[in-house]
Amino acid sequence: MSFIALSTAGTVGIIAILAVVAIVVLLVIANIKIVPQSKAYVVERLGAYFATWETGLHVKIPFIEKVAKVVSLKEQVVDFPPQPVITKDNVTMQIDTVVFFQITDPKLFCYGVEYPISAIENLTATTLRNIIGELELDHTLTSRDTINAKIRGILDEATDPWGIKVNRVELKNILPPREIQDAMEKQMKAERERRESILRAEGEKASQVLVAEGKKEAQILSAEADKQSAILRAEAVKEAKIREAEGEADAIIAIQKAQAEGIRMINEAAPSKQYLSLKGMEAFEKAADGQATKIIVPSDLQSLAGVTSGVKEFLKD
Repeated sequence: MSFIALSTAGTVGIIAILAVVAIVVLLVIANIKIVPQSKAYVVERLGAYFATWETGLHVKIPFIEKVAKVVSLKEQVVDFPPQPVITKDNVTMQIDTVVFFQITDPKLFCYGVEYPISAIENLTATTLRNIIGELELDHTLTSRDTINAKIRGILDEATDPWGIKVNRVELKNILPPREIQDAMEKQMKAERERRESILRAEGEKASQVLVAEGKKEAQILSAEADKQSAILRAEAVKEAKIREAEGEADAIIAIQKAQAEGIRMINEAAPSKQYLSLKGMEAFEKAADGQATKIIVPSDLQSLAGVTSGVKEFLKD
């Protein structure tokens, strides 16, 4: 019996030891923390700030240390609802803003202010009212960049004690009262119509200029064509006259050459007196057959009988 009791006691002891070991292992595993990228863990020890864990492996002491807050280090965006603001000329409008911010100090973010986002919203609304209250409506509608820069500068300075950096502030919508919107729409419509009229007039003017330029160019081209045509005609007439003159000159030269050749041949043949008398008679006959009203009779016409008898003898030869 005693042996059985001892065995039972030993088994219980082993089980207890294993249970303790298991609990210790579970506690160790539960207290091993891996901080991911772009995160930061704010750790407290016995209720007081102890450390800020950055990316990597960390182990905390059970029951003594705890992770008070997990902080995202990424840039964050909050869209605040429209806020009623009054301009310098007493126009009430609704403006909603978008704030881009980033946590730069997790400790200050955890302990600097109770509700950081709510604090940023209230600060943004207050700053917006102060800035818009110094501007008139027209200036407000055309000065978004200036307003954004002023709000960002004020918020960035005010949120430094909270470990927050404001990177950018944008006015999402600016909504004036309905009657002002209607008036603005009418003004914009009138402006569009005015620009349309100007563009139409400029287009008609440009069209007329182009038509005039086209007519001018056509007239220039027509005049150039007439000029070239006249030049070509004159050159053609000139060429024809040159060819005609050259032809006449060639004909005269040919006739002169033929006459010279005839004379040369007559001279070489040594014609008799009877032959020459015969040629004289032929010439006189042609002169008599012409249209002339006067005929010059040779002085030796009285020897016509002698010539005739000579011709007969020549013909016989």
